[in-house]
Amino acid sequence: MENKKRILSCIQPTGDMHFGNYFGATKNWVDQQEDYDCFYGVVDYHAMTMPYDPKKLRNATWELIFNLMATGVKVDNLFIQSLVPEHAELCWIFNCFTSYGMLQRMTQFKDKSKQSKEKADDFISAGLLDYPVLQAADILIYKADYVPIGKDQVQHLELTRNIAQRFNNQMGKEYFVMPEPLFTEVPKVQSTADPSRKMSKSAGEKHFINVFGEEARIRKQIKSAVTDTGEVKEGEMSAGIRNLFSLLKASGRIDAHTSLMDDYNSGALKYSDLKESVADGLVAISKEFKERKAEIVSNRKEMKNQIKQSSFEIRKTAQQTVKDVKELAGLSNVRF
Repeated sequence: MENKKRILSCIQPTGDMHFGNYFGATKNWVDQQEDYDCFYGVVDYHAMTMPYDPKKLRNATWELIFNLMATGVKVDNLFIQSLVPEHAELCWIFNCFTSYGMLQRMTQFKDKSKQSKEKADDFISAGLLDYPVLQAADILIYKADYVPIGKDQVQHLELTRNIAQRFNNQMGKEYFVMPEPLFTEVPKVQSTADPSRKMSKSAGEKHFINVFGEEARIRKQIKSAVTDTGEVKEGEMSAGIRNLFSLLKASGRIDAHTSLMDDYNSGALKYSDLKESVADGLVAISKEFKERKAEIVSNRKEMKNQIKQSSFEIRKTAQQTVKDVKELAGLSNVRF
């Protein structure tokens, strides 16, 4: 373990896990466990930046934990952010090393604050502005070498590196390592109802396919998937067909992908055959995960205790970092 590089990756508890989440993030989490020292967090503090229901947040947090376990994420690598309060403590310290102007320029703050202003209640929380600093604390508190991200998250990682460098410079010590982005191969999963947009829960039920959903619904959604979307340049594949092929390949049905691609290239492809194969692939994955989840949920109390214990063990790393940071920053420490 000492020779392995460390990865930190987190996800918000925002509801059902869809295949965009799974192929885009969770599958890589599972694959990376063999090669890296992994810290994976369900970040419930981050879910508070927009209006929310407390009971739903708690339920969604545990639901996501069980889903992650069912997909193959190891218990020892998992923690719940609010069970490691040092994240919030380090966030406050980092606030004092972060400029207000940098936070205002964050693209996601601009987008989400715009959404809030368009609603009847135009309340914008300070947490929405500040959450990239908490995100920096999430990463740096574990001294992660790599952070798996998409191209749209580079700005936040750059802020994290900026905070780390400013802290190091001001304290006169190279304490924090500069985390690097890990751009893993991620299939571009679009909505089957509208392949011009990403698969997303925020767009509505028809725009995402629940990994733990009923087989009949998964098949219905694929059967009704949009294939041809207006004019397509000669020699180009339509967005709908490209999305279905992407889902087919991501589900691991390589032979079917090769065979159906040959049919496409020869002009003999039947959309019904492609959709059936995609549905078979997704249903097979869903079935395996639902069986695992049923076992996990049947031992819900024990599983919760295991996650609390793993969070406790992971917290020890966070505590040491905060202890070091407070020492460097001239703050008082409590022995532990």
